[in-house]
Amino acid sequence: MYRMRRWSVRNARGLKKLYSAIERILVWCHPLLRRIGFARLDKPFMRIESLTKGFLLDSRNCGQCIVGFTGLSCPMNCPKKMRNGPCGGVRADGNCEVKPEMPCVWVLAWEGNQRLREEEIPLQVVQPPVDHQLIGRSAWLREVRILVEDSSHAV
Repeated sequence: MYRMRRWSVRNARGLKKLYSAIERILVWCHPLLRRIGFARLDKPFMRIESLTKGFLLDSRNCGQCIVGFTGLSCPMNCPKKMRNGPCGGVRADGNCEVKPEMPCVWVLAWEGNQRLREEEIPLQVVQPPVDHQLIGRSAWLREVRILVEDSSHAV
């Protein structure tokens, strides 16, 4: 999995474009998704997410994916589950202090963010703590509902 995780970080720009395209399609499909029912769709979507994001990003299916902010490096791979930056124990070679054979997910996140070439550095956005009730639920469906609700309140 480390190999795919590193590949995803090296290709963060293209993968983020793909991720954004999927998000736009799902937002466009929101009325249909709502009609079918988000609760009914959660398990099938979770299976698809688990396969794709699990393979490409070594995702841990937390239900509140923030890889768009972390250079396509899933912070839930951190043995300490650090969601807002490294623990301070990163080794000189960039590897994890807990698992010395593993590259620190935050070193990879920084590398991935550099490849995104965005004006703002999304890595600097403070993320909320993990809501354990969402673990194992579809992050895509949750994000679609949030995006549509936010845009409907803005109108």
